[in-house]
Amino acid sequence: MDAMKQALGSIVVILLLVCVQSAMAQTRPVLNADSSIDQILDALDHSGNQLQDFVADVTLTQTDARSGDSSSSAGKVYFQRTAPGEARIRVSFDSETVGDRKMDKKVDYLLDNGWLWERDYRRKSEIKRQVLQPGQKMNLLKLGEGPFPLPIGQDKVEVHRQFDVVKVDSKESDPAGTIHLTLTPKDGSQLARKFSSIDVWVDPQSQMPARIEAVDANETTVRTTDLTNLRMNEGLSADAFTLPPIDDSWNRHEEPFSE
Repeated sequence: MDAMKQALGSIVVILLLVCVQSAMAQTRPVLNADSSIDQILDALDHSGNQLQDFVADVTLTQTDARSGDSSSSAGKVYFQRTAPGEARIRVSFDSETVGDRKMDKKVDYLLDNGWLWERDYRRKSEIKRQVLQPGQKMNLLKLGEGPFPLPIGQDKVEVHRQFDVVKVDSKESDPAGTIHLTLTPKDGSQLARKFSSIDVWVDPQSQMPARIEAVDANETTVRTTDLTNLRMNEGLSADAFTLPPIDDSWNRHEEPFSE
């Protein structure tokens, strides 16, 4: 599990977006700037229930909270539910920015059927990790069960049990038209040992997060995920989750499941 957490790295937050856990009302909630916290949580829950697939442009930024230094990767993310309680996701980056310098850097991550592929095209390196035992079922997105602690797609009662939730006034730097929530893990909880806070900016139209910002428990690292051009439930093909062929010049490494 430790190897999986390290390998997933910056894509963890994206996976959190699509957790589907609970029964929800069939009527789509309406969100606006005046919506209450519970109305916002209900809308996120409802959107998760209806979600079958999505594709979006993604930018992942990691910032040192002390120095302000940051780096970011940009590309696309693809998600698809394959069965009740099961899903696959691919994040395909094509560029990296460090400071003012932007460079081409193609990296693929694919999580499917209990295996995680991490592929670096410049280095011609592929690592394939088995993150679940054959036949094992595990909800990687469930609060407290997997390494993905964002309360999206879960009943608001559970969210309030694990977090103190505050609605934040909008700022000029926020994604346009979004509604901002700050979630602070309750003292002594498992999530409090990992995170100081998690901020979510919700798009009232798609009723999905447009930005997520997670601060680690030591308040040293800020990880920000921005999603744009989000398209949902268009029926993604298997090609979106098929990595291109590679030849024998690549360095390949496979790691079987380990506790």
